Amino acid sequence: MMLTTLQLSEPYGRVTYRESGQGFPLVLLHGVGMQSAAWYPQVEAFSALCQVIALDLPGHGGSDTLAGEPALPDYVAWLHAVVTAMGLGPIHLVGHSMGALISAGYTVSHPQRVASVALLNGVFRRSSAARKAVVARANDIQRGCFDLETPLKRWFGDRPAEQKARGKVSDWLSSVNTKGYADAYAAFAAGDEKYADQFSQIRCPLLALTGALDPNSTSEMAEAMADIAPQGHAVIIEGERHMVNLTAPEKVNAILKDWLRTPAAERGTA
Repeated sequence: MMLTTLQLSEPYGRVTYRESGQGFPLVLLHGVGMQSAAWYPQVEAFSALCQVIALDLPGHGGSDTLAGEPALPDYVAWLHAVVTAMGLGPIHLVGHSMGALISAGYTVSHPQRVASVALLNGVFRRSSAARKAVVARANDIQRGCFDLETPLKRWFGDRPAEQKARGKVSDWLSSVNTKGYADAYAAFAAGDEKYADQFSQIRCPLLALTGALDPNSTSEMAEAMADIAPQGHAVIIEGERHMVNLTAPEKVNAILKDWLRTPAAERGTA
């Protein structure tokens, strides 16, 4: 899995990404505080099938931060600059958490560039109580109050697979760029409604996948996204939480492989 640097024009600067394999392009976007390395089970599994490109989001991994106080559409614009510079499209797009918000926004904004989209542990129209809680966390992070243990406790249980993934996630969170993390979390906190009213315009196949035990990216959210999108399909993995691509990689990879190989006209009823 080769780490590569792409230099974009202003205002985006440097973008780092991991690339492997050949064939149709599969672009992977991680969540807040993570990096492209968080997709290692998927990169390994899909490299024999297609060209896998796992991007470091702005201010994560080796990618430069965005200027000012970026909102979700700024991350969508950043992704478009990356896809355009790399000459990709149409792409198969997979996003996790914050990456799912960006992926949905990109699919709405640039439908001709997306062949299919998979939203893993995505958030969608939070309740007022959930929105209040996540905005409060975003404000704390903006003030420099970064609580590492709380998200780890929320994301992982005691199973060996979860504890192994927890160690890696803890390392990534501990090394994240402070501004990049705060910017992305603020955009994440405010982004669950931004493109929600446009899901009915997503004409490509859409997969909404989450863990049944994820309290923030809930099963109800996944099902709501799939219900609204014309070719939407929801999958709920029992016994899993927020970092499902790391804690249940075999299940996630099998679902994604079936999704990619299913003819477009059939995916919405799979």
